[in-house]
Amino acid sequence: MKKRPDEGVKKPIKRSALRSKLGMWYYSGLRRLYWLTHKKMFAKTKKEYFGEIQFSHKTPLLRKLRDVDMQYQYNKIVNLKIAVKQLDGIVLRPGEVFSYWYLIGNTTRKKGYIDGMVLKNGTFGYGVGGGLCQMSNLIYWMTIHPPLTVIERHRHGYDVF
Repeated sequence: MKKRPDEGVKKPIKRSALRSKLGMWYYSGLRRLYWLTHKKMFAKTKKEYFGEIQFSHKTPLLRKLRDVDMQYQYNKIVNLKIAVKQLDGIVLRPGEVFSYWYLIGNTTRKKGYIDGMVLKNGTFGYGVGGGLCQMSNLIYWMTIHPPLTVIERHRHGYDVF
């Protein structure tokens, strides 16, 4: 018997808005404290030119999704262009940790981010910086091919596609 793609994936736990917000603040605070106390271990050095491409991959930026306004797909591209400037050229030295959110920081309107699609609690909505998960998924895909170790990854609770 063939398995369904969502088989084995836990359904999102329904939380109140207050509980979700408090949890976000708590875990964000813990993460920032960790970043502050372990600053030297995170990759942050940039290099302008690396010389050659080891491998490449392409992923579609626009996908027509049912019940999703295409404008949010275009907004996602704007958000990705802003975020990639923080990641482009990062050198990962032995013993260093590449942290996606450490390098990107908060996605705020002040930085130019706009509303894109955000997956939350088993459904989608819209939020500032939405769509950046596409790049984090691509980076994860790229790390499982060379001899790198993934020490932490957070993914969506279900596959929207």
